Amino acid sequence: MISLISGERRSFYQRLVRDHTLSVSGGVASNADASQRTSRAIALNIAERLGAGTAERKLDGQRAGKQFEGAVAGFIGATFPHLGTLRPGTWEVMNVGGSRGTYQIAKYEPYTHLDDLANAIDADPTLQSVLGNSYDISPDVLVLRHPESDDEINAHDYLVDDGSARHAVIRASNQPRPIVHAIVSCKWTLRSDRAQNARSEALNIIRNRKGRTPHIAVVTAEPTPSRLASLALGTGDVDTVYHFALPELVDAVHETENDEAISMLHILVDGKRLRDISDLPLDLAV
Repeated sequence: MISLISGERRSFYQRLVRDHTLSVSGGVASNADASQRTSRAIALNIAERLGAGTAERKLDGQRAGKQFEGAVAGFIGATFPHLGTLRPGTWEVMNVGGSRGTYQIAKYEPYTHLDDLANAIDADPTLQSVLGNSYDISPDVLVLRHPESDDEINAHDYLVDDGSARHAVIRASNQPRPIVHAIVSCKWTLRSDRAQNARSEALNIIRNRKGRTPHIAVVTAEPTPSRLASLALGTGDVDTVYHFALPELVDAVHETENDEAISMLHILVDGKRLRDISDLPLDLAV
């Protein structure tokens, strides 16, 4: 008998393999950089450990990224809402990556003011030259908490009435919109400027809120420790980077006998900057 999180972790990999997001073509895993020997070796080792099948060719980057987002959202949705003893509430997990054009985050607290800003920019495009993309937040996965009724809040003690707490967003009587609890960015790989894009979006999330900062996490299948370090090292923007298969990554990196890669990976893990995707639901409950 295995735990819920372990079982859903297994289902997460089965989905990636079934949809050919994770596959092997010509001896190269689909998340590897074919031009880099270390990346090829680590990625193939992980793919074989996770039971990836062969494919004539790997999926194009956009499709692989979209399917990875869906798998991550599915894993969070199947695990985090069950942690009611640690973090009670009514939860919703949304994969909004395919509908970025509708400016999804402005529908929810504490970002509803961004809708007014977007409308103002549409009416006066010169504002775009002033603001640039400093307000642009395009999440992949949102974890939302729905506001609670006064009956629920007062279930055990008479905590609120009409005379106080008139602006708290958790009260459904004050406002009906869900609250952003976490924003999860999904990066199938970390090529070129993707790490910097994730950092920039995290800073926009922090700067543009009118309320507490949501959890800001990144989930990636990048196999190369040096590229993981480009995003995971340092603090102040992303809370934590989560690898889609950290134990398998650790074993694969050790088998390369690449001292530099092994050392960097241990710095990331021991420094609490890189965790496994199975850690994510519990971290969201903090």
